[in-house]
Amino acid sequence: MKEEIIIAGFGGQGVLSMGKILAYSGVMQDLEVSWMPSYGPEMRGGTANVTVILSDSRISSPILHEFDTAIILNQQSMDKFEEQVKPGGILLYDGNGITRHPERKDINIYRVDAAEEAAKMHSTKTFNMIVLGAYLKINEVVKMDNVLKGLKSSLPERHHHLLPLNEKAITRGMEIVSEVEV
Repeated sequence: MKEEIIIAGFGGQGVLSMGKILAYSGVMQDLEVSWMPSYGPEMRGGTANVTVILSDSRISSPILHEFDTAIILNQQSMDKFEEQVKPGGILLYDGNGITRHPERKDINIYRVDAAEEAAKMHSTKTFNMIVLGAYLKINEVVKMDNVLKGLKSSLPERHHHLLPLNEKAITRGMEIVSEVEV
């Protein structure tokens, strides 16, 4: 098993932390893991992406030019990464701010309205966990108990009181994700 993932959006959307949680979860599951962030100089509002590789064998390079899965959280990332999803791969996106929806017929496309759902939950900081839950519903690359351990490992201890809310957000993402017919 080898899963090559790109998560891309704006800084402040939790892109890097979502990748870190996937990486920690892979470690908890005794997988080989690569986590490679890329972001602009802006703290919030600039572009950010992270490449995560989860594998049951050694990873030769963290540099990728095509992906099994693209998790897309803004239009610039859609424009940049839609074509880099391998045929038969997965593209998961949040519809908020997307003006040109994906059109490829050789990949599996899913939509999760995570920004809208996070607002309904009165917690915009759970946005990335809703997206993560949607992804795990589509492709269970790591087990849920390892995701919760990974979440706990990646959150500073002072924020551990937010673990139940984040778990609820992951579950909600699993419930609201839907496949898009092109």
